[in-house]
Amino acid sequence: MELFDSNFMWIFLSAVLIAIPCSLVGVFLVLRKMAMLGDAISHAVLPGIVIAYFISDSYQSIPMLLGAASVGLFCTFLIETFNKVGRLQEDASIGVTYTWLFALGVVMISLMNDNVDLDQDCVLYGEIAYVPLDTMELFGWFVPEAVLNGLFLSLFISSILWIGFKGFKLTTFDPVYATAIGISIGFWHYLLMGMVSTVTILSFESIGAILVLAFLVIPAATAYLLTTRLKTMLFLSILISIIGVFLGYILAYSINSSISGAMASVLGLEFFIVFLSIQLFKQRKKKYLSIS
Repeated sequence: MELFDSNFMWIFLSAVLIAIPCSLVGVFLVLRKMAMLGDAISHAVLPGIVIAYFISDSYQSIPMLLGAASVGLFCTFLIETFNKVGRLQEDASIGVTYTWLFALGVVMISLMNDNVDLDQDCVLYGEIAYVPLDTMELFGWFVPEAVLNGLFLSLFISSILWIGFKGFKLTTFDPVYATAIGISIGFWHYLLMGMVSTVTILSFESIGAILVLAFLVIPAATAYLLTTRLKTMLFLSILISIIGVFLGYILAYSINSSISGAMASVLGLEFFIVFLSIQLFKQRKKKYLSIS
């Protein structure tokens, strides 16, 4: 099997189209200090997936999306309630909520084992290598469904961010001022959580929750180290994720390993390279200033 064959094209394209919306949403999660909330939602939506499958008896995206988005928003509501009403620390609120919901989903799968053909491992890990096998006909071409889902996600998330850029920006950097001029903090907060739920559920089948979380957090965190400008951070986050997808595929091919795992590993390596480079630059700059 050649490295850059037709399978590479579909796998690379599907991963990039999923990485783009994840990276865009991830920037606002990182800036709002809510990166782990993405982890919470990506695991907590499991009960919604199980219920949606049990009711619809299919893997169709719309029922799955509705079920996961509902539980994702419910997860966010519980975290906010525990934090603000119960005065529980935010990290503790996240830990309590998502572990309980995820455990509930695992129990539901076990109880409905005879009726639900679903495994929590497929949700967590996914298998992007199988993307070229699950296709649908479009204008005479057989296109993987993961590519179409990724294209929809990229257009959908990009459109929302473009239309609501001012609202997201103000509520992220200056929520007090945003409230003073009549902008609803809650609306933009839950809209962002809905976007996280959307990208998570539509990416489950092809890449799994772990790689989704990597796309949500690592490119944005890496870009955060490189710039203080929001638009530049959004662009760098996308670029970093694309580089991670490309090099991750090559790494997986070279060592015959998991493609999703290799992509996440390369993203992490990119972060450490940037982090160490910045620290080295600061030390040299400090040393130069002390000498001069």
